[in-house]
Amino acid sequence: MVTHHTPYRQEPARHRLPAALRAPLEARTWRELGYALTGLPVAVALFVWTVTMVSLGAGLLVTFVGVPVLALALVGCRGFGALERARAGALLKVKVAAPEPLRPGGPGLLSWLGAVLRSGASWRHLVYALVHFPWAVFSFSLAISFWTYGWALLTYPLWFWVFPMWAGQGGIQLYGDGHHSVYLDNPFEITVTALVGLVFTLLTPWLLRALTTVDGLLVRGLLGPSRLTARVAELESDRGVVVDTAAADLRRIERDLHDGAQARLVNLAMGLGLAKEKLHHDPETAARMVEEAHGEAKTALKELRDLARGIHPAILTDRGLDAALSHIATRCTVPVTLTVDLPTRPAPAIEGITYYTASELLQNISKHSHAHHATLDLRHTPHHLTLQIHDDGTGGADPTHGTGLAGLAERLHAVDGTLTIDSPPGGPTLITAQLPWRA
Repeated sequence: MVTHHTPYRQEPARHRLPAALRAPLEARTWRELGYALTGLPVAVALFVWTVTMVSLGAGLLVTFVGVPVLALALVGCRGFGALERARAGALLKVKVAAPEPLRPGGPGLLSWLGAVLRSGASWRHLVYALVHFPWAVFSFSLAISFWTYGWALLTYPLWFWVFPMWAGQGGIQLYGDGHHSVYLDNPFEITVTALVGLVFTLLTPWLLRALTTVDGLLVRGLLGPSRLTARVAELESDRGVVVDTAAADLRRIERDLHDGAQARLVNLAMGLGLAKEKLHHDPETAARMVEEAHGEAKTALKELRDLARGIHPAILTDRGLDAALSHIATRCTVPVTLTVDLPTRPAPAIEGITYYTASELLQNISKHSHAHHATLDLRHTPHHLTLQIHDDGTGGADPTHGTGLAGLAERLHAVDGTLTIDSPPGGPTLITAQLPWRA
């Protein structure tokens, strides 16, 4: 995962009214009210379906008929769950992925029935149907009461005249018995009534927000994919990233070998062949060609050594991250202050990714930062290995601009790591890579 911080963010819209006064008229409040009001009929239909079908299926389990009835009840709950996810997405802006699909073990009705009954998602939908019904009744009652009484009392000065004209009384009856009645009919009482309505109206949005927060938790927890399923999907995605990265590395190695060392070795063989032909009748030319071939051989060895170092340097295997990072820091064109504080060596995979990340970031500093100084700090924090690289360059590092940062983020994410970039235009730049600690 890559997080990119930039100081140039769009300024939030400035409102003359504070949030507490704006809330009753905001679109979010009306969407949440709509969710609370529409939740009751959906909850009633879902509860009736669930209780009826599950009771019928349980009663018929003594015969084979009860099994398909129970499976049909669960399928219906999954259908209602899709409706609830869509309603939560439209009104609450809560995006919940669909749960894991049914996976029958084979063709046929029995296999499908077994998949429905074995699915944990199906039973979570059934639990949602039973739990959501009483909560929907509570939410509907509270939301409609606060909203109705709030707006009715707030606007009472506009419609109190209805009582003396059409009801034959001075106003809303606050108290009454056989001997005495109290009506809200004078200017002071009407004003106080409107103020009470204002309090109710201002409280309603926050009440709705609290109620729909619980709804969102229910939808996420019971109608979405399980944590295990989400983790499996994440691991499958990470495996794809690892495979793609490995394939890209192999292509890079093949290209470097073909275009570099292999081409030089071919030239070396041709040069030695020509020198062999001239050895007897032109020894001086042959000697010069052998000298050139010797230079080509040294250059090819250097390229092979650099290529091997880029794959996994021997110094990293033999002496660990401290020595390996010191080596690449000396090769950076910008002076680097290095700090390494590790209790032990991490796992080889984590060590290799950390080395590769530091190497790529230092190369970016050399090529793009125009910095005068940089610091590299590697330390062990609880459960994590944290790498921080800071430079005083021109900043503006962006993973979308082809500096290799997006590829680094994918490599880190494949091992549950993160990459955080704080690089405002004009600098400085601070990049933090965090990997899980595996000793």
